[in-house]
Amino acid sequence: MKKYTFAIVGALGNVGSVMREILEASSLPIGDLILMDIPENEGQTVRWRDRHITVITAQPEAFHGVEIALFSAGSTAALELAPKAVKCGCVCIDNSTAFRMDPEHPLVIPEVNPEALENHKGIIANPNCSTIQMLVALKPIHDKYTIKRVVVSTYQAVSGTGQAAVQELEDQVRAFADGSEIPASVYPYQIAFNALPHIDVFEENGYTKEEMKMIKETYKILDPEIQITATTVRIPVVSGHSESVNIETVKQFEITDVKTLMENSPGIVLEDDPANNVYPLALNADGKDPVYVGRIRRDESIENGINLWCVSDNLRKGAALNTIQIAEELIRRDLVRIPGA
Repeated sequence: MKKYTFAIVGALGNVGSVMREILEASSLPIGDLILMDIPENEGQTVRWRDRHITVITAQPEAFHGVEIALFSAGSTAALELAPKAVKCGCVCIDNSTAFRMDPEHPLVIPEVNPEALENHKGIIANPNCSTIQMLVALKPIHDKYTIKRVVVSTYQAVSGTGQAAVQELEDQVRAFADGSEIPASVYPYQIAFNALPHIDVFEENGYTKEEMKMIKETYKILDPEIQITATTVRIPVVSGHSESVNIETVKQFEITDVKTLMENSPGIVLEDDPANNVYPLALNADGKDPVYVGRIRRDESIENGINLWCVSDNLRKGAALNTIQIAEELIRRDLVRIPGA
């Protein structure tokens, strides 16, 4: 089997570290792994499998010989480096917002729209973390019953903001316990013991950028005819995003059939036994790959309504894992090449 040279751009960050961890345990045909990061981190060494890898600076010439690059370095770095990496013959899978809504580049969740990879031009975008887990749950429902409308409310972990936010939550909890003044700098208000209905910046229509990401990405990935609205909330959880999803379908359904559908769909684990307090929890999803779905019940206020609760590790399926699954799908479909090259 052919082996591929991989690179991780932003290899020492939160998501890049999870990428390294997943690749280390994966069965992907990796011939070599190159780790790239900011200049200040050049020269650091990381143990990976049975060797130590020295981190190099992410710059255009570093992509010569790289066949698949996994980017988790932010939009500015992606816009600067990914097109130049493509010119070197490298296929780039980017975890930032840089290319998500660009019609030239596919936005992909392997369980939802893997066929979009067939038309890639060297850059593939990884969707927003909250969009990924929602659409993994919605895809089988849409295929069978045709979704008309979605109302989603998210309860998102602080790790989605970065390590500084995780540290701030921990510092605030300690300060509260000590009776000290509670520091707050990452978010506009204290996050410990609080809930902030504010993720990313507010736009002119009153929605946040995070909310509009979920709406626009659903149109591009699943179906532009679905009516969707979102409210995104940051909560004092370290890892794992939770979502309350209300769905209106065109076709009628039986709730037992919806549960069976979830149980048999790729990427989903059904946890739905409320009589025994079994339902998805962020704490239980931490460090795991699936999207957990439960609390499935009929919305009795409309004719064809479903309520469900879904939870997933935002650093794994919401970021690193989905990126790597895209790479797996590229290899499976023999698409690790630049069209026209």
